[in-house]
Amino acid sequence: MQITSVTERRPNWHGRRETLTADITEEQRKLTEADLVIFQFPMYWFTVPAIMKGWMDRVLTLGFAFTHEKRYSQGIFKDKKAMLSFTTGSQESMFSANGINGDMNVTLWPLQNGILHYCGFQVLAPQIFWAPSHVSSEARGTMLEGYRTRMQGLLGENPLAFTPLDCFDGEKGYQLKPEVHEKHASKEFGLTVGTHLGKALPPNNQMKAGV
Repeated sequence: MQITSVTERRPNWHGRRETLTADITEEQRKLTEADLVIFQFPMYWFTVPAIMKGWMDRVLTLGFAFTHEKRYSQGIFKDKKAMLSFTTGSQESMFSANGINGDMNVTLWPLQNGILHYCGFQVLAPQIFWAPSHVSSEARGTMLEGYRTRMQGLLGENPLAFTPLDCFDGEKGYQLKPEVHEKHASKEFGLTVGTHLGKALPPNNQMKAGV
């Protein structure tokens, strides 16, 4: 018996050709057709579960989801929206600036900026269900009802704010341009969680739009 799989070859970071299996190209087809992608998961060890991270690693490939020229605000998926929707095992207070788990805004930066925004997605504010296993069934029902209401207008929401790619000097290691740095010198907060200029982190920068 001969088994044949449909494959596609794309260059990886080192310029070599790598093979994509049929299941991966099918996932890429779905992603190409989507206007909005929602990642639904239980937060594991402060990030997505391994199986979802594996999906990201295998599907968001160089040449399909990003290139050296097309990333961040100039990314391939700049006309698409994406959102994280997840449950936590810890209470909301534990993910605060003074909480034992640290600021949830900092926790979300690698996922929302380093993966979603890197590919160009307009990232919507996350939908977080705080410690649902530790609240009453009535409280869980309220959470779901709030999400149901939000879903009705989700595509019309404004995305989170990220510093545009052209604010960084590509010839100098993608450092923030002096004029941009100077413009924000007198501001109370930094630009984002990731680019904060030695200032206080902007509150809820990774959790609410329009901050």
